Amino acid sequence: MVDDERWKARFRAARISFPRWARDAPDHSIYRSNVTGTWEIYTWNRGTGAQRQVTERPNGTWTGTIDPSGEWVWWFADTDGDEFGIWKRVPFNAGEGAESVPAVPGLEPSYPSGLSLGRSGLAVIGRTTDAGNTIHLCRPDASPEVLYHHAEDAHIAGLSRDESLMAIGHSEHGDSRHMALRVLRPDGSTVADLWDGPGKGVYGAGFAPVDGDSRLLVNHERRGRDEILIWDPAAGTEREIVLDLPGEIGAGWYPDGTALLIAHSYEARDELYRYDLAAAGGSLTRIDTPRGVIGGADVRPDGSVEFSWSSAADPPVIRSTSGAVVLTPPGAVAPPSVPVEDVWVDGPAGRIHALVSKPDGDRPYPTVFDVHGGPTAQDDDSFVASAAAWVDHGFAVVRVNYRGSTGYGSEWRDAIEGRVGLTELEDIKAVRDWTVSSGLADPSRLVLTGGSWGGFLTLLGIGTQPDDWSVAVAAVPVADYVAAYEDEMEGLQAFDRSLFGGSPDEVPDRYRESSPITYVSRVKAPVLILAGENDPRCPIRQIDNYLARLAELDRPHEVYRYDAGHGSLVVEERITQMAAEMDFARKHLGMS
Repeated sequence: MVDDERWKARFRAARISFPRWARDAPDHSIYRSNVTGTWEIYTWNRGTGAQRQVTERPNGTWTGTIDPSGEWVWWFADTDGDEFGIWKRVPFNAGEGAESVPAVPGLEPSYPSGLSLGRSGLAVIGRTTDAGNTIHLCRPDASPEVLYHHAEDAHIAGLSRDESLMAIGHSEHGDSRHMALRVLRPDGSTVADLWDGPGKGVYGAGFAPVDGDSRLLVNHERRGRDEILIWDPAAGTEREIVLDLPGEIGAGWYPDGTALLIAHSYEARDELYRYDLAAAGGSLTRIDTPRGVIGGADVRPDGSVEFSWSSAADPPVIRSTSGAVVLTPPGAVAPPSVPVEDVWVDGPAGRIHALVSKPDGDRPYPTVFDVHGGPTAQDDDSFVASAAAWVDHGFAVVRVNYRGSTGYGSEWRDAIEGRVGLTELEDIKAVRDWTVSSGLADPSRLVLTGGSWGGFLTLLGIGTQPDDWSVAVAAVPVADYVAAYEDEMEGLQAFDRSLFGGSPDEVPDRYRESSPITYVSRVKAPVLILAGENDPRCPIRQIDNYLARLAELDRPHEVYRYDAGHGSLVVEERITQMAAEMDFARKHLGMS
């Protein structure tokens, strides 16, 4: 018998995000938490221990930061999850109930495209609207100035410690999936450009945290995987950091700029290292962390490293290399789940990595294929309450890092370009067929589910592979790609043009071949669709188009609508949605 309270307890358990702190006042930290039942922004004074809730909104708040001085907390104010709004701010030391005010009154609402804050009160703000992408220089008590503007996708990627240099990530070359970098002065003049050519992106990862230091940490893919280099745009020099580690590499600075904190991702798990820049040829030292996934990490002024860690079996915890647990939310800890098993399956273009979670009981299991979103993302060995809930209900859960996923090199990630959705589904089917032939999965009880891009692949899968799936559950999906393109936020339109090789007007056949609505007449599996009324990423009109076709064709389906955007930040709403998903699947599989 299923213990309903156990799976719900995982969602209700108070959680906190990795705390970020002010560089010049490191006792002043902020974090995000669901302790009230809704995700909101909080301050934490490490010196006094005082914690304070900064935001309180019906549908929650996701994005916030603290300025280097530690005096101001900034947060992004949208409307009910539509991701369109303005930055607000409030003093860190304000009392309970202090009102946040518009941070830059001269800026109209927009979609956010980056924020960099300086010590002097300077703010560099990226905005996206119908008019294109703009980076504004916002000085205290002065009108905002336009630092950069272009029709193609762009964002603010960094501000030097002395506020003399601003890094802009841009896609003036027309490919927002592989961006270029430009460093500007405050007057808008160009210091230097960095672009590695078609199909190879470069991304700013932060200026050195030292006054007068113009070095910029850059993520690149010159050797077909994510690696790092140090670029000095003022001096015109580059230093590639070549590490003898498999997988992909990211990094951040140590506070004095003499070392890097290396994040190493390989086969769905993470490690941390210290890389000393002064040593001849560099020196790499592993930092002891448990096997699992690092959800965030940074270096404290004393050199200790704080990090958020979890595994599929173990809920998240914020730890320090000093041995301490840094911050614990109030209330009961989330119940654990089962560990994942790694599976490698031969696919059309090479071995496919999948993660399998098994319930108690005998094989073959009713099996859920939980497809990740993105597509530039990956499933990993982290704690996922929704996957654990399926396992509690007797399902095996299979998560596939299909072509298009990050973590397996540039070629794997970019293999979907021009043949969107269909390529990913070839890999998912290869793993699906293995689960059946190996005796893991019951072929008559196979659930295809996912959210966002995973929801898109779910709807496309039941249309192009109608005999392979018993039930489908698609959350906030792309269902009618042409209509989605017309209504989605501008940054995603640029992403889609890069992915498909043009707009729907330019390459109509590609969008038609990759759109779930094209195949809706072939759908056999009962399908549940969950949709956010204010979703700017997978807008509601295109979902309604798909639902109308299902109704016309008399295909079994249900829809769950909620008054928020691309997902919900309200705990009880997430529980309601999870229950709806599992009840729908169990009903149509004869398990209820």
